[in-house]
Amino acid sequence: MSHETLPPAPRAAGLGRPTTTSAGRPRVAALDVLRGFALCGILLANIKPISYLGGTVPVTGAAAAGQDGAWLGLLVDQRFFPIFSLLFGVGFSLLLDSASRHVPRPRMLLLRRLLILLALGLAHMFLLWRGDILTIYAVVGLVVLLPSTWLPRRVVAVLAAVLIATPLILGSNGVPLVPGLFLLGSALTRYGVIDRMERSVRVPAALVLVFAAGAVPALWLQIGTQPGEAAFSVWFALAGLLVAGVYVCALLLLLKTPLRPALQKVFAPLGRMALTNYLSATILVLVAARVIGGSPEGWSSATVLLIAGAVLVPQWLVSTLWLRRYRQGPLEWLWRWATWARRPPLRRAP
Repeated sequence: MSHETLPPAPRAAGLGRPTTTSAGRPRVAALDVLRGFALCGILLANIKPISYLGGTVPVTGAAAAGQDGAWLGLLVDQRFFPIFSLLFGVGFSLLLDSASRHVPRPRMLLLRRLLILLALGLAHMFLLWRGDILTIYAVVGLVVLLPSTWLPRRVVAVLAAVLIATPLILGSNGVPLVPGLFLLGSALTRYGVIDRMERSVRVPAALVLVFAAGAVPALWLQIGTQPGEAAFSVWFALAGLLVAGVYVCALLLLLKTPLRPALQKVFAPLGRMALTNYLSATILVLVAARVIGGSPEGWSSATVLLIAGAVLVPQWLVSTLWLRRYRQGPLEWLWRWATWARRPPLRRAP
């Protein structure tokens, strides 16, 4: 869920600084902010499905929940998972780039990483919530993302466009879009876009206008159709991608303003511990659902926001305090250890 590099040797100087990775690559702070922002939105979308205690509800449920829940269908549902999926592809390619400089068989390292993620996802799915996304990410990573590392970046970019456009044409949303989004994130990394995005202003400014110009009619068409109609899925999925694009570009622009320190303080700790926070959120939501009681389907938007706050505030506090002393979150550290088959340092140098 996050990008990383080879665990540093304990005697190396200056490697405990949070602004650089262990291979000397400057840490892209915007990725941490985007990941934390996406994590917050995914939690909002997942609160009701998780609260069904192992069951699942349609992703378009909020869109049909009346005026009280309509904003979820317009601004939240299927609007944040594209960001998270894109970032997964980005992190995968960043890790491949780092591993290629340190180990003779980098793809074996990536294979091991995906298999570990698959085990985590299956445990999460069968023990807590059947709507787990980690299992899907691991399988798609094994079937699509890992084989794509042998392809030229131009081919990866074309495949990304095809795999994103095809589900939209067929009226599919959610999981069918994941392969294309993974490849898009990988292509952006391989073309150097990720390395340059902290320095660019004109590109996100232009893109936010393009995405917004497309999102407005897509949202209007989504509102004008019923969830049961075939056209609804098309507009719902298209609006989701376009709104996600608006969110990403707008956030990148805001990071160029005096709001940057505040945005980093709020979202970066959550993003740097995304795996830990994603899995722990399921437990916290289940506890909150038990305390509140009643059918999740009948919960108001205020209740959903209350539960989100009850989860995110403790997670942010723990993440912030944890990262002051440690390099990574606990599950991120274990995942990294298992990936590299070498124990990385956890505690920061004094």
